[in-house]
Order: sequence, then C-alpha cells, then structure tokens
Amino acid sequence: MVTTERPLQPVGWATNAGDEYEMVGESELPDFPTPVVITDKRGRARWTVSIPPASEFPLEPAVYAEICIQNTEVAMHVADLHTHSHREHAAHYDYYHVDPNFMDVAEAEAHGLLPGSRAETRVKKQNPLVGEQDGLMEEDVCEKSMTFLLETADAGLGKTLMMLWTAYGLAQKEGRAFFIDDTRWAYGRYTSFFQPPPMPSCRPPPRHEMLPCPHHARHLVVSAATVSSTFGGAFNDHFEDARKMEVYRQKPIFEFARAGYEALFKLSTEDDNYVSTRIASLRDRTKSLDPSTANGMVIGIHVRHGDRHPYEFQYRDSYVPLDRYSSMAGDILHSTFNDSGPNGDANVMARMHSLMVVASDDPDVYASDEFSQASRAQDLIALASRPPAPAPPAFTPIRRFVEENIGWEGGFFAGMFWSLGRTAAVPADARQPPTADALRLRELVGRAYLLDLAVLGGASDRLVCTVSATGCNLLAVMMGWERAIVQGGWTNIDGDFEWRGVAW
Repeated sequence: MVTTERPLQPVGWATNAGDEYEMVGESELPDFPTPVVITDKRGRARWTVSIPPASEFPLEPAVYAEICIQNTEVAMHVADLHTHSHREHAAHYDYYHVDPNFMDVAEAEAHGLLPGSRAETRVKKQNPLVGEQDGLMEEDVCEKSMTFLLETADAGLGKTLMMLWTAYGLAQKEGRAFFIDDTRWAYGRYTSFFQPPPMPSCRPPPRHEMLPCPHHARHLVVSAATVSSTFGGAFNDHFEDARKMEVYRQKPIFEFARAGYEALFKLSTEDDNYVSTRIASLRDRTKSLDPSTANGMVIGIHVRHGDRHPYEFQYRDSYVPLDRYSSMAGDILHSTFNDSGPNGDANVMARMHSLMVVASDDPDVYASDEFSQASRAQDLIALASRPPAPAPPAFTPIRRFVEENIGWEGGFFAGMFWSLGRTAAVPADARQPPTADALRLRELVGRAYLLDLAVLGGASDRLVCTVSATGCNLLAVMMGWERAIVQGGWTNIDGDFEWRGVAW
C-alpha cells in the first residue's frame, strides 16, 4: 500500500464461509474481487470494492452477484463501526440512497488505498466493448457510465432484450454513458444481429472500476446476475407512478424500455432491408382499390409455446388454445368495421382486405386450422419441425434458410437451444463454450426471433398475444405507449394481467 502521512491499510475484507460473512483483518489487498474496509487519515472507516486490475472482464456472473451480497454486509458493518454498536438497519433503502461511507474506486485510488494505475502493467489487454473504436482512447474517461453485459443463463432472447432496453433508458435518465459487452453472449457477436449502438463522446473506464453495486457508483455494470439489484423492488418502488392505477403506474418504466428500443433495435443491414420490404408488402395487401371504402388492417398474432407456459391458471400446464387468438382477432375486426361502411353498415371490403400475420416459436402453429390462411410474419428464416420442411426452390430473389435436421417441435425449449451444434456425447450446458456450428445455428434462431418481432411490431395495427411471453411485452414497447396501452392496440389474452417490464 502507498503511504501518505501514515500507513493507510485496509481494515479487512469480506469472505464467504457458507452462509455467513465475516470481516478478516489483513495488511494486503486480496487477489480476488471483494469489498474492502479502509480507514482514512483520521482513522474513520470507509469501504470500497477492490477488483484486481489484472482480472478477466467480465467477471463470472456469480462473482458479481456475490459482490452485491457482500456489499450489503460490509456497508452495515462500517455503519456499526461509526456508531460503536450494532443497530438495526433499514430493510430496504430508496433506489437512490447514497451510502456516505462508500468510497468510489477512482477516489480510493487517488488516495493510494487501491493500486489502480500503478498495477496497469499487469493488466491484460481487454476485449473492446461493442462499437468501441481505437480513436476513443484519445477521449477522456466518461464521468459516469453503465455497461450492460449480454450474458445470461437464460437461453431466450426476450428477457435480455427487455433488460437491455430498460438499462439504456435508465442510463440516459441518470446521465450515464452507455456501453455493451458481448464477450460471453450465448448468441455470439452483437453485431451479427444489430448495427453498432450509439457511442458516447468519451471512453469507457478501466474495467476494474465497473461495479455491479451500489447503484450510486460512478461506473456500473449491469447483468442478469444482478437484475434484482438494478431492476428489483427498489427500482419499481421508485419509478412506478403512485398517482396512477393499474398498468398506468408502469408508464415511466415502459418509457425506459421504449428509449432503449428506439436507440438499439436497429437490425443488421440485410435483415433491416428484408423487414422494410416485408412490412411494405403486408401493408399493400390491406389497401382497398375503392377510395370510398376504408383500408383493411393488419392484426399481428404472437404465439409462444415451448417452455413458456401461461399465467392463467387453467392453462398453466399447457398453452392458451389457438382459437382464443383467432376469436380475439375476429372480435377486433367486428368492432372496428361493423358500422364503418358508407351507409353505417358493416364494411365488408375492409374486412376482406384485413390480414392476420402470425409469429410463433412453434412451427406447427402455422399449419393449424386457425392460422392456415394467415401470413407468416417473416419467411426469411424458417425453423422446421419434423418432417423437415420442403427444400426451397433452386432460385429465389431472397436467400432463405431452412433449418433441416433439427426438429423444433412444440416451440423453443432451453435444452434444445443449448444442444444446438453438439453431438450426443457432449452434454447440453450453458457453461460450455459453443462450437462454431453451435454459434451458426444460434445465430439463425436469434435472427428468426428478431425478424418476427420487427415485422409484427412494424406492420401491425393491432396485436394479440399472451403477456406471460416476454416477446408480447416487447411488442407493446415497439408499438409505443399511446398506441399499445392508451388506444388499446395491444391485447393480452392470458388472464387479467397487465404489461410488465424486466423480470427479476
């Protein structure tokens, strides 16, 4: 440790002994990430988080989660040191509670309490964040930042997208520069799916300054491992609008996700061009040639099967019947066009020019009686069920992928996802590094999901889905608050449940 007027030694750090945490006095910093208790020149106890600069970034998810647990214990311990007694601490603090005893990493380094730049000769070269350019090295380090880790044990994309969008909106509100890291993302590279995110005019901080908590740290890292710290009860308590009722309480949180969607949901050039063409084609089919009659409408239908079951009690072990979706679509058409004709009668032509556009993780949905006449949201990437779908024609203006040899019966299951590209001898495990074949197949699955969302979100006048599926909630965000909630363009048929954001 560097000395100033007198030695500034760490008092101790937190170690995990089963379910108990204890403070252990030592004279040197540990070689693993952990909160540490320190003393200032006056002998007053403070605490910070020590992440050795040579640590791999990002840290393992369990390590980030452990740091947040330990931070709580250490913060209470230091507070007790100041009062010279053990006292009851608040069970929950406000989301923006500032612990006066916490010292940010950069401040601790400036006081010689953490090694910081003195250890940079031992720092391994880190992978760049998504969109990070070499030119940024000439810029100053951001004053405040939030870095989102695209890393989760959840095979699905929906929860990650909702968290990513919401994190971006939150970062904008807090004046934080926003970065994305895809080092260990199960789907591969972020830029395989999206255009690079907007980059701030400052550079990311050293990785060891990025902390999962406390939330008032200058540089935050957000991941699925710490979702309850960033988007848990305190987040909802602070941002829900207590003056409103029901789903209208959620508008501020909805708007966070909407900001993230508008900034980040920009598909790769090839897929974006396909989506634009597909939406225009679907919209053209709703146009009436007779100027005296109204155009038809697009009713988007999102059907999630696989390992995502409904909230509604009677269907919780199966799925909402398909005729519930088609019946709701019929009700929407009836209420919209029943008396909109030239003489106040039913507008038959508008109904005839209306479309049902379906997206589902279950290929058998498209062949069902309810949707055999409906249009697929997209046909660029088709996930087949057994028997395999027919091979595409020898020549087609758009390159289409048919995932043969893989049965996708019943929808998206996590086990099926983790087993993509693996032989039977290799167990399916989220922790195993993916092979090149696995990443290729995962990319197809991810692109199919994103294309479905993009077409439904962009083409639909009305949407029918089940709120138990994260994709359903994402589609509401894509429609926007006014269209989806206020005007009722988004319809949930899974019980009397409302829109919800990040699951924690």
